[in-house]
Formats: sequence, structure tokens, C-alpha cells
Amino acid sequence: MVVCGGGEALAHRLAAELRGVYGEQVVLVVPPAGGGERSPSPTGRARTTALLGRITAVVSRTAGNGNGGGTGGEAEGPVPRTVEAAEIGDDALIDAGVPQAGALALVHDDDETNIRAALAARRLNPRLRLVIRLYNRKLGQHLEELLDQAAAVAGLDTTDATVTVLSDADTAAPALAATAVAGTSKVVHADGLLLRAVERTPPEPGDVAPRGLATLALLSATANDPAGAEGSDEAGGGAGPRLLPDDDAVAAAPGRGALVLEAVSYSGSAPPPGFLAGRGVPLRQLFSRRLRWSVAGFAAAVLGLAIASIVTAGGSPLHATYLTLLDLFSINDPATEGPMSRQILQLLAGLIGLLLLPILFAAVLEALGTFRTASSLRRPPRGLSGHVVLLGLGKIGTRVLARLRELDIPVVCVEADPEARGISLARRLRVPTVIGDVTEEGVLEAAKIHRAHALLAVTSADTINLEAALYARSVRPDLRVALRLYDDAFATAVYRTLRAAHPGALTRSRSVSTLAAPAFAGAMMGRQILGALPVERSVLLFAALDVSLQPQLTGRTVAEVFRPGAWRVVALERSSGAESGLEWDLDPQYVLRPQDLVVLAATRQGLAELLARRPLPARP
Repeated sequence: MVVCGGGEALAHRLAAELRGVYGEQVVLVVPPAGGGERSPSPTGRARTTALLGRITAVVSRTAGNGNGGGTGGEAEGPVPRTVEAAEIGDDALIDAGVPQAGALALVHDDDETNIRAALAARRLNPRLRLVIRLYNRKLGQHLEELLDQAAAVAGLDTTDATVTVLSDADTAAPALAATAVAGTSKVVHADGLLLRAVERTPPEPGDVAPRGLATLALLSATANDPAGAEGSDEAGGGAGPRLLPDDDAVAAAPGRGALVLEAVSYSGSAPPPGFLAGRGVPLRQLFSRRLRWSVAGFAAAVLGLAIASIVTAGGSPLHATYLTLLDLFSINDPATEGPMSRQILQLLAGLIGLLLLPILFAAVLEALGTFRTASSLRRPPRGLSGHVVLLGLGKIGTRVLARLRELDIPVVCVEADPEARGISLARRLRVPTVIGDVTEEGVLEAAKIHRAHALLAVTSADTINLEAALYARSVRPDLRVALRLYDDAFATAVYRTLRAAHPGALTRSRSVSTLAAPAFAGAMMGRQILGALPVERSVLLFAALDVSLQPQLTGRTVAEVFRPGAWRVVALERSSGAESGLEWDLDPQYVLRPQDLVVLAATRQGLAELLARRPLPARP
């Protein structure tokens, strides 16, 4: 297995996953020390080797409990070989052994670099399995088709030369968005398949929690401890989540929160947009509320004058309204020969007509101002409260912002770089945005942090995220805080410190590379990974597998196949017989046939046992 992208956190996690979980031989291609912006930190190879060893040790220590991913076997793979290369060209790929490799992962942060390397690798090895990290979804679809065609043109048996395009941002965004709002559903969707799960808070004593299709995990939160014992994957002693528990384990933990699978279905196509969808500016944004109330008051005055004219002078309503409008616009003849009531109404209409001029002038100015500033960023409204403050609009922050707006959650963004990737999305969605360094005084105050519901800090710098969280807690001690933190040990220390200082506030931390690495590793093993479902700082994987290729599944019932802490069948597609399509209400006594396709929820260790190319040692 070859992993290119040594300057990225995901590359280190992925290499550790392949070696420590799957027992594969790994070659890690890294930039030379001090050679460019994407080179490793000054510790260089030492950091890589230490990280690989530490994560492997963590997997070994947590193998026996649900925290590390359940049962499934731990393999001691060969020590990874490191290749230094300033550019990922033919020479670097040949030096890394790509012509003889089984799979190649390209996880650079730059899409162009990954695309160039993928094209070169396909030319060197048509049988190579490719896993590519791309942020652009549409480009990823076209690239998959192109590389598949390139493999077919070679005229070789390329049945296993699959191409999988993944995005760490898409994998982690639902988890980060869900941490900001309690009870938010987590969704995994790929190729039309939709799996929806929801975190349920611990039930009160005596209450019966509603059941879903399957309980995917028991969370660390309890009825007596809503904040839970969440810290990091290294938390032992059962303090963290318990993945894929059986019915007995669920019954024995009535006071714990749970992650429950609610629906598995095929998502239909979205309805076509309307004729004016995406065009123009909504009326409520074109004109302010004060101006709209002024126009409504003017219309009410016209109606009142017309009614008064009908009562005093008679006539039809249409004629009375016409005379009133003529008086308003000062184009009617003076009623010098008319009755006193008519003269009084004409004077009142003229006075209201004078008030109409500034209203029309204000409407024109607001319309012009709205069109002029449609591409500018909004400021947070004065009375805003109960919103989520999103810190960072990079690749991850952009996906999180889109997810929060899909859930119709009010958001205020804070970004230091006015040219950041997510600024255009915030401008298009009309999301209030504050441009400024969060470490400077007054920036979080401008985002109304004192009236916010939660702070979601997702910048790439752990220290900036932590500093923002500490400052926000000093302003509002009970604020819900979710941090993006890379290092598990650092996340544990941060969680314990904030928990001790503010025991009544919820603190959550997530690592993008930790959430994404299992999905990338599973794709490198040659199976269809539908997605990853984060569970605190652990992860559950969903994979679609042919029963004929899995001797552990063939000829056994759905109930017999279920292995607590390892894998569980959540959906089934029968390819023969009268019934067809995806079934999610499964019969536990149904016997799996070789022609069937199953959707599995699996832990890292469980999926490693299913996909391992060599036998894994038995777990004590």
C-alpha cells in the first residue's frame, strides 16, 4: 500500500490505519524536510514514526473494548518505508513501488496534485486500485470515469482496479455540525443510498426510550452525567462509546445515551427548481422591515380615506379610491365648491401624499443598496440569539456551514482571511460573517457570542480553536463548545480541563483525520465503503459487500451474522427471486445467499477482519 501526502495529517492517520489495523505493508511518500510549504514539521520523520507507533499501541490497548472499535484482530504489519519526494511524478511513484503496489492513496490537500499523480499512477500500473482525496465533488465523478476508461483501454484484467474519490471534509462535516446541536441527525449517503441515525439523549428514570431499526452505539453520556466522559480514543475502562452493542448490552445500560439507526432507504431525485429559483433577491431582503411597515401604513391610510369618501360623499368604492389617489398625488382639482367634508379629506390626502415622497425615495435607495451589496457580507443583526458561531471557513468550515444551513440553523461565521474558500458560500447564503482574527479582542463579541447557543471552532490550528473556546467560555460559562483537535492526548487534556472548570457546560472535540482515515483505508482494501458515521471520537463504517465473497456471511442467518462490537447487517438487497430492492426491516432468521448484497455497519477492527488479505492473529 502506497500513501502519498506525507505533509498532511490524514496521510499519517491512514498509514497507521493500514499498518496497525489491516497489517499491510505501507510505503509513505513525504516531502523532503524543509522543502516547501507542505513539508512536515521540524520533527519530520520522527513525528511520523512516533505517530504510527503510538496509534498502533492505542489500537492494541483498546482492542478489547468498544472504544477502539470492538473485536476483530490486531496485526503487526511491517514497519512502513518512507520515500522523500518534492513532487509526485513518475520517478517518485516508481521509487515508492507503485508499479508493483496493490493500492495507492493520494491525500494531498491540493486537488491538482492528486489528479496529476493519479493519471501518472494509472499509466504505470493499470491494475492499481486508486483512492483519491478531492474536495470538488463534480470533478471527482468525472475523474472516476476517466480513470476507469484508462484502465479498460489497457486491455488487461482490471476487475479490481477500482477508483474511489473521497473527501475528508464531506466525511467529517456531519459530525462537526451535529456536535453543535443536540439531537441532530447524522446522514450517510452514497450512490442513492441514504442512512440516517440520530443521537438520543439519556432517558429520564422510568421513561422508555423509543427504539429505531438498530442501536449502533451506546454513548458515554448518562442520565447523571449528560456531558459524558468523552475525551479521546485513548480513554479506557469503558469510558467512551460502545460500538454495535447487542440487545443484552443495551438492556443493561438504560441510563446511557444511544446512537440509533432510524432509516435506510434510497433517496429520490430532488424536485426541479422553480423558474425563478436562484434568481434575483427575495423581497424580505430587498426591502427592510421598517420600509415594509411604512408601505403597509400608507396603504391603510389610502383605504381609510377611500372609506371616508364613500361615507361622506357616496359613490362606488372604485370611484372613491380613484379620487383619493388623485388627491394623494396632487393632480386633482381643488374642491373649493365642494362640501366641507370633501375639502377636509382632500387636505388630509395631500398631507399623506407629502409623506409618500420620502417613502418612495427610501425604497429606491434600499433597492439600489441591496443590489450593490448583494455580493458583500452581512453583519450580524442586533437582536440575534440562539445561533451557532462557526470559526473557520476553510475546506472543513465550508462543508460544515452548508450542512448547518441545510438544517436551517442560524449561523454567524468568523474568518480571518477575507479570501478564504467559504467566504463566497457565506455571501451567497447571506450568512452574517465577521472578518477578523479571533485572537483579537472584540471579534467574538461582534459575532454575538454572549447570546450564542454554541461555538464550533474548526480551523486547522488546534491552538486557535482552544484559545477561542477559552475566551468564549470566559464570556459565557455555559456555552456549548465543539473543537477540531488533531491529537487524541491533547484532546483528552483539553476535555478534562474544560470539564473541571465548567462542569455544567458541554465540551466536544473531533479530529477530521481520525474520522476520515478508516473510510480511506477501507476503500484501499478494495470494497465499496459507503461512508463513515462518527461516534464521539470513534467511527463506524458502512460498507456494501457481496455475500459470495465473504465466507463469514454465506449460509448464515442475519441474527447469526451479527457480531457485537464488530459488524452488523443493517440492510439487504436480494438479487434473485420475486423480491428485489433494498430491505431494511430484516427478518433475523433470513439465511444469506451468495447472490445477496448486504450493507454492513462495522467497526474499524471488524471491517479489517472482513477485508484482510491475510489471516489476522486471534484476539486473546
